[in-house]
Amino acid sequence: MTTGPDDIPQDDSLLAAEYVLRLLDPVEDAAFRARLATEPALAAEMTAWTTRLSGLDADVAEVAPRPAVKTGLERRLFGQPQRLPFWRRVGLWQAVSLASVALAAFLALQSLQPPQPVAPTPLFVSEIAAEDQSLRLLAVYDAQAAELRLTRTAGSAAEGRVLQLWAIAGDAAPVSLGVLPETGTTAVILPEALRAGLADLVLAISDEPAGGSPTGAPTGAVLAVGQVSAL
Repeated sequence: MTTGPDDIPQDDSLLAAEYVLRLLDPVEDAAFRARLATEPALAAEMTAWTTRLSGLDADVAEVAPRPAVKTGLERRLFGQPQRLPFWRRVGLWQAVSLASVALAAFLALQSLQPPQPVAPTPLFVSEIAAEDQSLRLLAVYDAQAAELRLTRTAGSAAEGRVLQLWAIAGDAAPVSLGVLPETGTTAVILPEALRAGLADLVLAISDEPAGGSPTGAPTGAVLAVGQVSAL
Protein backbone atom coordinates (compact mmCIF):
# COMPACT_ATOMS: atom_id res chain seq x y z
CA MET A 1 0.00 0.00 0.00
CA THR A 2 1.44 3.37 -1.02
CA THR A 3 1.09 6.54 0.97
CA GLY A 4 0.24 10.11 0.05
CA PRO A 5 2.35 13.17 0.68
CA ASP A 6 0.97 13.54 4.18
CA ASP A 7 1.60 9.90 5.12
CA ILE A 8 -2.05 9.05 4.42
CA PRO A 9 -2.44 5.66 2.72
CA GLN A 10 -3.53 6.10 -0.89
CA ASP A 11 -6.55 3.87 -0.29
CA ASP A 12 -7.66 6.16 2.54
CA SER A 13 -7.12 9.20 0.35
CA LEU A 14 -9.37 7.72 -2.33
CA LEU A 15 -11.83 6.69 0.35
CA ALA A 16 -11.98 10.29 1.60
CA ALA A 17 -12.61 11.50 -1.95
CA GLU A 18 -15.42 8.97 -2.42
CA TYR A 19 -16.92 10.06 0.90
CA VAL A 20 -16.94 13.72 -0.17
CA LEU A 21 -18.55 12.74 -3.50
CA ARG A 22 -21.18 10.62 -1.67
CA LEU A 23 -20.11 7.44 -3.48
CA LEU A 24 -19.88 5.15 -0.45
CA ASP A 25 -22.65 2.70 0.39
CA PRO A 26 -24.34 3.09 3.80
CA VAL A 27 -22.09 0.54 5.55
CA GLU A 28 -18.88 2.10 4.20
CA ASP A 29 -20.16 5.60 4.95
CA ALA A 30 -20.88 4.70 8.59
CA ALA A 31 -17.45 3.08 9.01
CA PHE A 32 -15.70 6.10 7.53
CA ARG A 33 -17.57 8.48 9.85
CA ALA A 34 -16.52 6.38 12.86
CA ARG A 35 -12.85 6.62 11.80
CA LEU A 36 -13.08 10.42 11.40
CA ALA A 37 -13.70 10.75 15.13
CA THR A 38 -10.45 8.97 16.05
CA GLU A 39 -8.06 9.64 13.13
CA PRO A 40 -7.13 13.33 12.77
CA ALA A 41 -5.01 12.65 9.65
CA LEU A 42 -7.99 11.06 7.89
CA ALA A 43 -10.21 13.99 8.90
CA ALA A 44 -7.64 16.41 7.47
CA GLU A 45 -7.56 14.45 4.20
CA MET A 46 -11.36 14.56 3.99
CA THR A 47 -11.25 18.35 4.51
CA ALA A 48 -8.61 18.67 1.79
CA TRP A 49 -10.77 16.75 -0.69
CA THR A 50 -13.76 18.88 0.23
CA THR A 51 -11.74 22.00 -0.62
CA ARG A 52 -10.47 20.53 -3.92
CA LEU A 53 -13.90 19.45 -5.10
CA SER A 54 -15.88 22.45 -3.89
CA GLY A 55 -15.30 24.43 -7.11
CA LEU A 56 -16.54 21.78 -9.52
CA ASP A 57 -20.07 23.17 -9.58
CA ALA A 58 -18.78 26.55 -10.74
CA ASP A 59 -16.45 25.08 -13.39
CA VAL A 60 -18.93 22.73 -15.03
CA ALA A 61 -22.00 24.20 -16.72
CA GLU A 62 -25.28 22.42 -16.14
CA VAL A 63 -26.56 20.66 -19.26
CA ALA A 64 -30.08 19.24 -19.53
CA PRO A 65 -30.09 15.74 -21.06
CA ARG A 66 -31.98 15.13 -24.28
CA PRO A 67 -35.40 13.40 -23.87
CA ALA A 68 -34.00 10.40 -25.76
CA VAL A 69 -31.49 9.84 -22.95
CA LYS A 70 -34.25 9.24 -20.41
CA THR A 71 -36.14 6.97 -22.82
CA GLY A 72 -33.01 4.95 -23.53
CA LEU A 73 -32.17 4.65 -19.84
CA GLU A 74 -35.68 3.43 -18.98
CA ARG A 75 -35.50 0.89 -21.82
CA ARG A 76 -32.16 -0.45 -20.54
CA LEU A 77 -33.43 -0.65 -16.96
CA PHE A 78 -36.98 -1.89 -17.46
CA GLY A 79 -37.08 -3.30 -20.99
CA GLN A 80 -39.25 -2.29 -23.93
CA PRO A 81 -42.82 -1.48 -22.80
CA GLN A 82 -45.41 -3.73 -24.37
CA ARG A 83 -48.05 -1.94 -26.42
CA LEU A 84 -51.53 -3.38 -26.80
CA PRO A 85 -52.47 -4.35 -30.34
CA PHE A 86 -54.60 -1.79 -32.12
CA TRP A 87 -57.65 -4.03 -32.16
CA ARG A 88 -57.44 -4.54 -28.38
CA ARG A 89 -57.10 -0.81 -27.73
CA VAL A 90 -60.16 -0.20 -29.93
CA GLY A 91 -62.07 -2.91 -28.09
CA LEU A 92 -61.24 -1.37 -24.72
CA TRP A 93 -62.43 2.04 -25.92
CA GLN A 94 -65.63 0.48 -27.23
CA ALA A 95 -66.24 -1.25 -23.91
CA VAL A 96 -65.79 2.00 -22.01
CA SER A 97 -68.02 3.83 -24.49
CA LEU A 98 -70.77 1.22 -24.30
CA ALA A 99 -70.70 1.30 -20.50
CA SER A 100 -70.97 5.10 -20.52
CA VAL A 101 -73.88 5.01 -23.00
CA ALA A 102 -75.68 2.36 -20.95
CA LEU A 103 -75.29 4.38 -17.76
CA ALA A 104 -76.51 7.56 -19.47
CA ALA A 105 -79.53 5.72 -20.90
CA PHE A 106 -80.41 4.27 -17.49
CA LEU A 107 -80.22 7.70 -15.82
CA ALA A 108 -82.30 9.26 -18.59
CA LEU A 109 -84.95 6.56 -18.24
CA GLN A 110 -85.06 7.05 -14.48
CA SER A 111 -85.54 10.80 -14.91
CA LEU A 112 -88.48 10.27 -17.29
CA GLN A 113 -90.35 7.99 -14.91
CA PRO A 114 -92.65 9.81 -12.49
CA PRO A 115 -91.56 9.47 -8.87
CA GLN A 116 -93.41 6.77 -6.99
CA PRO A 117 -95.40 8.16 -4.08
CA VAL A 118 -94.16 6.95 -0.73
CA ALA A 119 -96.74 6.74 2.01
CA PRO A 120 -95.42 8.44 5.13
CA THR A 121 -95.17 6.20 8.15
CA PRO A 122 -97.43 7.55 10.89
CA LEU A 123 -95.87 8.30 14.24
CA PHE A 124 -97.69 6.86 17.24
CA VAL A 125 -97.21 8.37 20.68
CA SER A 126 -98.82 8.21 24.08
CA GLU A 127 -98.45 10.10 27.33
CA ILE A 128 -99.09 7.66 30.16
CA ALA A 129 -99.79 9.77 33.23
CA ALA A 130 -101.42 9.72 36.66
CA GLU A 131 -104.17 12.21 37.36
CA ASP A 132 -101.91 14.15 39.71
CA GLN A 133 -98.89 13.80 37.34
CA SER A 134 -96.96 11.95 40.08
CA LEU A 135 -96.16 9.25 37.51
CA ARG A 136 -95.65 10.17 33.87
CA LEU A 137 -94.10 8.39 30.88
CA LEU A 138 -93.83 9.26 27.19
CA ALA A 139 -94.20 6.31 24.78
CA VAL A 140 -93.16 6.47 21.12
CA TYR A 141 -93.73 3.57 18.73
CA ASP A 142 -90.90 2.59 16.38
CA ALA A 143 -92.67 0.84 13.49
CA GLN A 144 -89.47 -0.50 11.94
CA ALA A 145 -88.41 -2.28 15.12
CA ALA A 146 -91.98 -2.85 16.40
CA GLU A 147 -90.89 -1.31 19.68
CA LEU A 148 -92.51 0.96 22.18
CA ARG A 149 -89.81 3.26 23.50
CA LEU A 150 -90.68 4.68 26.88
CA THR A 151 -89.13 7.56 28.78
CA ARG A 152 -90.16 8.12 32.37
CA THR A 153 -90.26 11.80 33.25
CA ALA A 154 -91.77 11.54 36.74
CA GLY A 155 -92.46 8.97 39.46
CA SER A 156 -91.12 5.57 40.49
CA ALA A 157 -92.30 2.32 42.00
CA ALA A 158 -93.00 2.07 45.71
CA GLU A 159 -90.39 0.27 47.78
CA GLY A 160 -90.67 -3.49 47.26
CA ARG A 161 -93.09 -3.01 44.35
CA VAL A 162 -92.72 -2.73 40.56
CA LEU A 163 -94.42 -0.90 37.74
CA GLN A 164 -95.99 -3.15 35.09
CA LEU A 165 -97.02 -1.95 31.61
CA TRP A 166 -100.24 -3.14 29.96
CA ALA A 167 -101.81 -2.73 26.51
CA ILE A 168 -105.59 -2.73 26.23
CA ALA A 169 -107.33 -3.07 22.84
CA GLY A 170 -111.00 -2.11 23.10
CA ASP A 171 -112.90 -4.42 25.44
CA ALA A 172 -110.23 -7.11 25.35
CA ALA A 173 -108.36 -8.14 28.47
CA PRO A 174 -105.16 -6.24 29.24
CA VAL A 175 -102.00 -7.74 27.70
CA SER A 176 -98.83 -7.48 29.75
CA LEU A 177 -95.90 -5.74 28.07
CA GLY A 178 -93.59 -6.47 30.96
CA VAL A 179 -92.25 -4.97 34.16
CA LEU A 180 -90.63 -1.57 33.71
CA PRO A 181 -87.02 -1.27 34.87
CA GLU A 182 -85.95 1.28 37.42
CA THR A 183 -84.03 3.23 34.78
CA GLY A 184 -85.70 6.16 33.08
CA THR A 185 -85.79 4.72 29.56
CA THR A 186 -86.64 1.34 28.11
CA ALA A 187 -88.05 -0.34 24.99
CA VAL A 188 -90.54 -3.19 24.77
CA ILE A 189 -91.60 -5.25 21.76
CA LEU A 190 -95.27 -4.82 20.90
CA PRO A 191 -96.98 -8.19 20.23
CA GLU A 192 -97.84 -8.65 16.56
CA ALA A 193 -101.53 -9.10 17.35
CA LEU A 194 -101.69 -5.53 18.73
CA ARG A 195 -99.83 -3.72 15.91
CA ALA A 196 -102.70 -3.48 13.43
CA GLY A 197 -104.95 -1.70 15.97
CA LEU A 198 -102.20 0.45 17.42
CA ALA A 199 -104.14 3.70 17.05
CA ASP A 200 -106.89 2.36 19.33
CA LEU A 201 -104.66 1.01 22.07
CA VAL A 202 -104.71 2.23 25.65
CA LEU A 203 -101.52 1.86 27.68
CA ALA A 204 -101.69 1.51 31.46
CA ILE A 205 -99.30 1.05 34.35
CA SER A 206 -100.22 -0.89 37.46
CA ASP A 207 -98.58 -1.31 40.85
CA GLU A 208 -97.50 -4.95 41.25
CA PRO A 209 -95.45 -7.13 43.62
CA ALA A 210 -91.79 -7.81 42.84
CA GLY A 211 -91.51 -9.87 39.66
CA GLY A 212 -94.82 -8.64 38.27
CA SER A 213 -98.40 -9.77 38.40
CA PRO A 214 -98.69 -13.45 39.41
CA THR A 215 -102.03 -13.88 37.62
CA GLY A 216 -101.37 -12.45 34.14
CA ALA A 217 -103.79 -9.59 34.87
CA PRO A 218 -103.40 -6.39 36.88
CA THR A 219 -103.63 -7.10 40.59
CA GLY A 220 -102.64 -3.74 42.07
CA ALA A 221 -103.86 -0.20 41.59
CA VAL A 222 -103.76 1.28 38.07
CA LEU A 223 -101.47 4.24 38.56
CA ALA A 224 -101.37 5.81 35.08
CA VAL A 225 -103.24 5.57 31.77
CA GLY A 226 -102.61 6.92 28.28
CA GLN A 227 -104.31 6.69 24.87
CA VAL A 228 -102.12 5.97 21.83
CA SER A 229 -102.48 8.66 19.16
CA ALA A 230 -101.17 9.01 15.62
CA LEU A 231 -99.36 12.23 14.78
